[in-house]
Amino acid sequence: MLALPISVCPSPAKEDYLKAIYYLGGETRRVGTADLAGRLDISRPSVTAMSKRLCAEGLVGHSPRKGVQLTAEGLRATMRVLRRHRLLETFLVEVLGIDWSEVHAEAEVLEHHVSERVLEAMDRILGHPHCDPHGQMIPDSEDRLPQRRLTPLGALSAGEQGTVGEVRGGDAARLRRWKELGLVPGAAVRMVKRQDLEDVMHLEVAGRPLATGREGVEGVFIEIAQ
Repeated sequence: MLALPISVCPSPAKEDYLKAIYYLGGETRRVGTADLAGRLDISRPSVTAMSKRLCAEGLVGHSPRKGVQLTAEGLRATMRVLRRHRLLETFLVEVLGIDWSEVHAEAEVLEHHVSERVLEAMDRILGHPHCDPHGQMIPDSEDRLPQRRLTPLGALSAGEQGTVGEVRGGDAARLRRWKELGLVPGAAVRMVKRQDLEDVMHLEVAGRPLATGREGVEGVFIEIAQ
């Protein structure tokens, strides 16, 4: 694994910025100050100041009017944070028995403090998992993130089917609801029919019927059967 120089090892605050940039699409395009401020719930001047610091450290490219985009070094640093976060979530669920709806907030705190030695021990104990409890891929020890083709559940056409690939978002109430409905990674899903004017989708989830609106499944992504 390539270690980042000490001078550019991100602080917890910087790591949170890098993750926010990544989740807003900053791997492939520039992310605006307003979008970053909204996601992080902070002021635009604070975002601008941090963006300049990240740029000075070679972690992002920054343009005052166009926003920021992750550099190769910044993307590598982000993958390391995601690896820690997702391995922590997996450890909390599979070893400590914490419900999957509660682990995001815990991992948000722990990810900034766990050492590489402890992280690799957790990875070994878990059997080197490829996905976290929410189905999200875990970057490997070389900072590589496997890619999959996923489709939002709400975008399926009538008759299309597949399996839940991952669920996104840390809202505990939504995660608990999806678990109750069986919308968990690996579950078989089929779009029976759509009533788009009424915003009603009739699904079959693991063999059970489910009627819901688009908002009710926003964040659930499907691997469509070929």
